[in-house]
Amino acid sequence: MVLLGPTTVETEDGTPVDIGGARVRMLVARLALDPGRPVPTTTLIDDLWGEQPPADAVNALQSLVSRLRKVCPVALEPGGYRLGVATEDVDVFRFERLRAAGRLDEALALWRGDALADVREAPFAAPTAARLEEARLSVEEDRGELDVAALTALHEKHPLRERLAGLLMRALCAQGRQSDALRVYAEVRGRLADELGVDPSQELQDVHLAALRGELGPRAVADRLPVRLTSFVGREAEVAEISGLLGQVRLVTLVGPGGAGKTRLATEVAARHPLHAKGRVWFAALAGIRAAEDLAGAVLSAFEVTFAGDPRRRASEGMNRIAEVLGAGESLLVLDNCEHLIGAAAEFTTELLRRVPNLRVLATSREPLAIDGESLCPIGPLAVPDGQADVSGFGAVRLFLDRASAVKPGFRLDESTVDDVRLICRRLDGMPLALELAAARLRSMTVRQITQRLDDRFRLLTSGSRTALPRQRTLRAVVEWSWDLLTDEELRLARRLAVFPAGADLAAIEAVCLPDSFYVLTSLVEKSIVDVVELDGEPRYRMLETIRVCADEQLNASVEKREVVGRFRHYYRELTERWEPLTRTARQLEAIDVYEAEQDNVVAALRGAIDDREVELAADLLGATFWYWLVKGDNERAEMSVRDVLALGDLLPPDRFATFRAMQLIMAAVPGVTDAVEAAAVIDRCVDSGAVQKYPSLAIALPMLAFLSQNFELARREVRRAAASEDPWARAGAEWALSFMLVDEGDLDGAERARDRAYDQFTAIGDRWGSAMTLGMKAAFVSHTGDNQAAIDLYERGLAVATELRSQDDAVQQRWRLAVEYARMGDHTAAAREVAAAEEFVRGVGNDQLSTMLDYAKAEVELRAGRVEQARALSTKFKQRATTSSVLGSFITEWVAMLDARIAIADGRFDDAAAFAGVAIRTTSERGDMPDLAMVAELLALVRHAQGDADATVRVLALAQLIRGRLDMGDPDVRRLVAELGEPERLTITKAEALQRIREEAGLSS
Repeated sequence: MVLLGPTTVETEDGTPVDIGGARVRMLVARLALDPGRPVPTTTLIDDLWGEQPPADAVNALQSLVSRLRKVCPVALEPGGYRLGVATEDVDVFRFERLRAAGRLDEALALWRGDALADVREAPFAAPTAARLEEARLSVEEDRGELDVAALTALHEKHPLRERLAGLLMRALCAQGRQSDALRVYAEVRGRLADELGVDPSQELQDVHLAALRGELGPRAVADRLPVRLTSFVGREAEVAEISGLLGQVRLVTLVGPGGAGKTRLATEVAARHPLHAKGRVWFAALAGIRAAEDLAGAVLSAFEVTFAGDPRRRASEGMNRIAEVLGAGESLLVLDNCEHLIGAAAEFTTELLRRVPNLRVLATSREPLAIDGESLCPIGPLAVPDGQADVSGFGAVRLFLDRASAVKPGFRLDESTVDDVRLICRRLDGMPLALELAAARLRSMTVRQITQRLDDRFRLLTSGSRTALPRQRTLRAVVEWSWDLLTDEELRLARRLAVFPAGADLAAIEAVCLPDSFYVLTSLVEKSIVDVVELDGEPRYRMLETIRVCADEQLNASVEKREVVGRFRHYYRELTERWEPLTRTARQLEAIDVYEAEQDNVVAALRGAIDDREVELAADLLGATFWYWLVKGDNERAEMSVRDVLALGDLLPPDRFATFRAMQLIMAAVPGVTDAVEAAAVIDRCVDSGAVQKYPSLAIALPMLAFLSQNFELARREVRRAAASEDPWARAGAEWALSFMLVDEGDLDGAERARDRAYDQFTAIGDRWGSAMTLGMKAAFVSHTGDNQAAIDLYERGLAVATELRSQDDAVQQRWRLAVEYARMGDHTAAAREVAAAEEFVRGVGNDQLSTMLDYAKAEVELRAGRVEQARALSTKFKQRATTSSVLGSFITEWVAMLDARIAIADGRFDDAAAFAGVAIRTTSERGDMPDLAMVAELLALVRHAQGDADATVRVLALAQLIRGRLDMGDPDVRRLVAELGEPERLTITKAEALQRIREEAGLSS
């Protein structure tokens, strides 16, 4: 119930309730002044209508009550009508309670305007409102903390209130406006004499005399906070949040690990608090206190008060002195570093808050005080970049640069430093103290030298301030301070948790580290040794990297490391073997979620097994993880892991060796370049060893490996084998591979049917990866028919599936093909939009290889829009970056030549264009990649047409038509040629002859 302002009824969540007209509001306001007590009918009639009640006043009152009951609980009792609310539900009574408790700011915050503002016509309202306004003024005067503007407004409204005039005079003098203060006194004295015939009170005369003597002038406010010698960077949001909390509650505890900057943050919040300007903020540093009984003395020393009474009475009398100082007005006390005295700090704070109602406490600790009324504010690392191109706005980067420029003037973020700064911030978890220690090293090291030594961070980060507490001078001291606060059982679990680089859920922790460890684990969370995050509603526990490094040292020094590491590796072998089959089912996304969460743990288990030559374990882990990496597009990790496991050589079981070698070959395969003899031998070993039954991914890998090595008979054999499999995914994969072969043979209708069967089967299984890949293939060939919009629709469906899979490579490739397709259709605005979206995605994941490939697509889009200069710049950039790409490999020469040819045509340099097209014809024909060869042949036709050779143009178009099976009618340039020259007659020569002729047309020798 709101009476301190317009009369309002609100629900528990603060939503206003419509209570009706003026008379109903009068009734609810009157009943709310006696909450929970019956008000006699005669009293209500008098208070609502006064001397002119209606003819049937009782019925009129009953009618009002009936309307009120729709929104409020009103009951008729022997003593009258009772409103069923508690006094705490009415703001008038909350105001009186807070006023009595000395919580004046909170009391005044309840007011929303003039009391009973909209029911003043009721007879009861005027005297009640006057009483409440008087109480409000008294509270304002008791606070004595209003600024000059607010006091002036109140004084003008109440010019005869002498206490208010005195407060205004003091405030004016505090601003150095002595003459204005004396003028206020003269005006009040004149009014008192004229209107009341009295002199000013002795209290106001004393203020006047003090103003005349200059005793009320500006004075420095005591700053009892630690000296702030450095700028405050990166925690602006936290300052606002904590300041807001301190305005609502009386105890806020900043909780977080050592080195998170809790003390600096608390100091900054306290310095900005309004009470600091009034000298009512104190800071008690508890880090140096070792005994609980010394806590009160530490707080007294913050007041610059010493106490040396009887030891038996010292604690209680010390508390009395503390309460006396803090109770003299509204106060803020900062209790810094409570963790090592947590029990005593909790008892002390509880007692202090109970005894001093107008006190607020801001505490810092590595675990909560855990007392009633405490509001926690977790303080974790500063924000760190995760692959973004622009890192300058991240809190961790801003802090590092600020401290770095202080010790090394001129240090800045540029191309030469950005990668190292990004790595330092990420490896040090964005922890402020660690970043400051790293920045301090720039006095004697380069930023690259710091980056190279982060694995030895405890020796590296030892250059803290000599004036800081000992535990804040080195990174090791910070962590060991936390370590010293743990029990033996907590220490045991903490050091074992070091085996999880990616954190873990409770099941993994109990299986690997300690059975029935939940309560010990939550204790480590409370003490900021372990952090907890939620993934899909399930808690996951992790250590910050610096804490984990320390824990790993402890584990290495123990006798249990081998046992714990062994359990860790076997746990992840079992986990990946359980989830791997599901990566090809309708539970694919669920499986990917598990792999993503456990990625670093699985890699650690695999690398450890390889390093320790645990062959079976390494092979099992790789076999159960490899397909996930391919689905996600993490090809670099897959290639490296396969290489390292294969290096174990003859120790690997034959089926594992054959499978991994096949995967290695298929990842490196290039049409027409792959060694056909080795490929056939590896395929046969996969069959003979039984690997094809064990690894469904071979259903695609083996036919494609044979096909790319141009062993078409073997490729057909492996397609038939996969098509006969009992595994529905293998059968879908067989159709997918078959479509490639049929395209190469020119059987486009058969390829389309195979793709449709593959898509239907992948969809029925629930495999989004297979569905997305098939949609991309379908889109490309639909585009060749000339139906750009249908191709766009298919690309968008493929993009949606790839995005759902969170597959980086596939999502970018689908989007860039979508952009090119829009450009081919002539919708250059949509093409630019898709390019921008792809660029934003690539920046987000920080993938340089994808960024390089995107440059090529952007250049094609720009060319089709007629923006040649932009395309030329992108082509130059692509060529510079592509030379270092491991993804493009042998395709670089071909792609660069095609771009150069298109740009040369646009420039009118037709002979240069012919030479570039010839380079692309040579490399593509040597690979024997028929679809790509057809595309390059169409480019050569454009060159011949630009050169004015119509006959050569028709001949080349006919060859392109034979090689692919149709011309690319989705390309507007090809459509233009066909419209001008007519569709070429179909050739009856073989593809081998066509390949020879296209080389001759390009001026290449046989």
